Amino acid sequence: MITSLFDADSFQSFLGLLLRHQKRSGRMVLVLDNAPYHRSASLQPYLLKHRRHLHLDYLPPYSPELNPIERVWKLLRRLRTHNQYFDKLETLIDAVSEQLTIWYSPNRMLTKLCCIT
Repeated sequence: MITSLFDADSFQSFLGLLLRHQKRSGRMVLVLDNAPYHRSASLQPYLLKHRRHLHLDYLPPYSPELNPIERVWKLLRRLRTHNQYFDKLETLIDAVSEQLTIWYSPNRMLTKLCCIT
């Protein structure tokens, strides 16, 4: 899902997409950073409604070392955007999308970066 603005509304839409793939009897736990849109007051009614199936767990503030996605972004930038000029946003999106497509299937690189055992 690509959106021009990421805010509480788009985050809620994203949560809705995730919940469509969640098993009815299970509970989904998301580990999040402390972006303001993750804690927005406008999300509270939605989170309350889905509390049996969705739980948000927040990382401590200012702790990028605990967030595996930070390592993924760092490698992604090194592989696809480092020392390159992109004259159009679409060109940048294409470059990043190519790498994400390569990483779409489970692989050793992401397993290692995210410390998945």
